[in-house]
Amino acid sequence: MNEALSPAFAFAAGVLLGAMFYGGLWWTVRRGVSSKRVALWFLGSLLLRMGLALAGFYLVAAGHWERLLLCLLGFVMARLAATRLTRPPGVNQAPQALESRHAP
Repeated sequence: MNEALSPAFAFAAGVLLGAMFYGGLWWTVRRGVSSKRVALWFLGSLLLRMGLALAGFYLVAAGHWERLLLCLLGFVMARLAATRLTRPPGVNQAPQALESRHAP
């Protein structure tokens, strides 16, 4: 692989892995809460999502810590995007601003 494309590929793979991981978590929560076997849904989802993410990190890194770091950065960026996209409507304030409304 071209050395110039390797960092971009690692970052993009991290974003893709994160999107699959957090998208799967979102889908599991929506499906699992209405199921009769909640624990089975969550445990199965956790094992599948974790296995895919770890295998993806292993394949992307290929023994290079730089690629692993970029892949992890992409994974974290996907988490931030998933958090922002799944926020309920009307919630735009930071958590610190919400805490200041409570009486001591």
